[in-house]
Amino acid sequence: MIQAIAFYLFAFVVILSGALTIASRNPVHSVMWLILAFFNAAGLMVLVGAEFIAMLLVIVYVGAVAVLFLFVVMMLDIDFAELRAGVARYAGIGLAVAVALAAEVMIAVGAWSAGKIDLTRRVAPVDPAMPNIQAIGTLLYTRYVFIFEAAGFVLLVAMIGAIVLTHRERSGSRFQNVARQNARRPQDATRNVQPPVGQGVQL
Repeated sequence: MIQAIAFYLFAFVVILSGALTIASRNPVHSVMWLILAFFNAAGLMVLVGAEFIAMLLVIVYVGAVAVLFLFVVMMLDIDFAELRAGVARYAGIGLAVAVALAAEVMIAVGAWSAGKIDLTRRVAPVDPAMPNIQAIGTLLYTRYVFIFEAAGFVLLVAMIGAIVLTHRERSGSRFQNVARQNARRPQDATRNVQPPVGQGVQL
């Protein structure tokens, strides 16, 4: 009974916070609702026994991704009125893509239901005494080790690309000359003057 109440509570909060993430006008509020959705999704994962995925949601998504979104939204000076105008301009294309994706999902669900695939024959046997994290790690680093390495390589390439784009040469940029600053003398930076009485300093 307690598990059913917890499931419906977490599910309701996930759906509500997800809807408020999209509907909020303030982007900071949207990120906060997204963090709430991640926390409640982690609660759902704990209920089904996937504690590793719950930890990933809290540590990776809430602790890194969502906080990064929050800092980026708060630090960037974005003209949201212009952004909404651009969204309204491509609303027709977005609606067409959404309809196409919804149709694909419906076709996939229909094909899955028509096939009547027995999942018990395709699931790899797992020792009930083995912890969830150990079972995932064993499968990930044995059967899917090359796919795991390929995903890490893709992330490495993306990180290198971001660094290269950040440090590329830009026209009109002014860089700090540390040697010139250290060699600067006080007489080069200040000028001693004796203005007459009643007359200001000329800059």
